[in-house]
Amino acid sequence: MLNLNQLRVFYEVARSLNYSVAADKLSVTQPAVSKQIKSIEEFYDLKLFTKKKHKIHITDEGRKIFIYASRIFELERQLEEMISGLKNLKYGSLRIATTQTYARRFFTALLSPFQHKYPNVIIELDEGSSLNMARSLLNFKNSLAIVAEVENEPEITFVPLLLEEVVLIAAPACPLISKGEISFNDLKGHPLIMKEIGSGTRKLVDENFHSHHIKPNIIAQSNNMEFIKNMVLLNNGVSFVVRSAVEQELSQGDLILIPLRKKPLFLDISIAFLKDYELPHAAKIFLEYFLPVTRQEKPPVGMPEVIDRLSNFER
Repeated sequence: MLNLNQLRVFYEVARSLNYSVAADKLSVTQPAVSKQIKSIEEFYDLKLFTKKKHKIHITDEGRKIFIYASRIFELERQLEEMISGLKNLKYGSLRIATTQTYARRFFTALLSPFQHKYPNVIIELDEGSSLNMARSLLNFKNSLAIVAEVENEPEITFVPLLLEEVVLIAAPACPLISKGEISFNDLKGHPLIMKEIGSGTRKLVDENFHSHHIKPNIIAQSNNMEFIKNMVLLNNGVSFVVRSAVEQELSQGDLILIPLRKKPLFLDISIAFLKDYELPHAAKIFLEYFLPVTRQEKPPVGMPEVIDRLSNFER
């Protein structure tokens, strides 16, 4: 029968899709890992992993087993936290996920008060698209996420935290600037550099193009904000981005903001966590840190305003 050690070997291989990484994580040899996986596959007559072009891929059967293995080891982690006295936050970690823009521009200031109060808690910050970071809650990779709600996920609670303005940016030489305020119809056929599919910004912009019955002329898409900004700076196209990601370039005049006719675009950003799940104590304390902001009648606009309000509450 499958024992916990074998399941742990499978779990680590499934997480990394790399036998060597799993072996290092478990402090065993790679042949020992391969032997355990082979033993499980032979006993249950199931193929857990396949190899194509020198890369390891998990099978559908393996993916289903991984879901249960993730739950088992998450429960194990919670048990270890309880035994180790993490209720007092003497040790432990805060596993939190967010978008690349927030991770690189604001999270140091956002996390500093918490880290100052609980210096022994290790911050584990994960970054990616809103969709991927929300999904990271489902396999317990992260406990909290500050993201846009890109898709309806019944297992996740989204608590509104702030509004983020989404703006249209262009190079100073862009011909659209001469139009002044523009509509989505004015963008018909114009080259666009878009955020990746899975980002909150991309979902919001796609919905607006769809409502205007326009197929956008997308020439590039990326999750890398520097790439997007450089493409726009070279006047290869225009792009919709969150304003906080380009404040410096706008203030210096390197990029120009093209105002939208009728009304600006705002993206709802939430703090997300699993429903019916006992959060680790560090995550619970950090969530409570945000509650005064989430309970205010008028939501803050932009992460700097969130940080400012939190600092006022601290005082």
